[in-house]
Amino acid sequence: MLRNTPKQWGLPSQGLHWLSAGLVLYLLVHGWWMTHLAERADRLPNYATHASVGYVLLGLVVLRMLWRSAQAVPAHPAGAPVWERRAAQVSHVMLYLLLLLEAYLGWALAGTLSQPLDRTLFGLVRVPPITRPGNRSLHETLASAHEVFAWVLAALVVVHVAAAIYHWKIRRDDVMQRMIPGRSG
Repeated sequence: MLRNTPKQWGLPSQGLHWLSAGLVLYLLVHGWWMTHLAERADRLPNYATHASVGYVLLGLVVLRMLWRSAQAVPAHPAGAPVWERRAAQVSHVMLYLLLLLEAYLGWALAGTLSQPLDRTLFGLVRVPPITRPGNRSLHETLASAHEVFAWVLAALVVVHVAAAIYHWKIRRDDVMQRMIPGRSG
């Protein structure tokens, strides 16, 4: 099933969801590792890899938003309280906004490095900088903001996963199963 239905996410929605989730997890873990544990000499190549994965995620998020805007969104389970519906709507909007904000901050941050960074998508496509190199003050501001919003994103991801488990184990509805490929709703 390609298209979403009132009861199930379609395969493109599921695929974009899980691919995005994997990239977000990778970026959160890799970002922390490269800024806290990686040897200083290894950081520049790690920044380039991190940026490339971030550009891919940005493209997927935009594609996902376009696909979602052209598709039906499965309805909330019958009898879901109003607060649950609102919380779901707000958390999904916040996830999209945080993903876009983090991508923008990372892209801007990559441009402020005083050493040249391979500003390409895995060496294949040039990604133009959106800031000027060498501005240390801007670099520090963007680095701090990128880190803070990464922690906020990580917290929201934990809430998102907890909500899925809540629906699966406590509410015993099909909210989580709708996003699992191969399951029919």
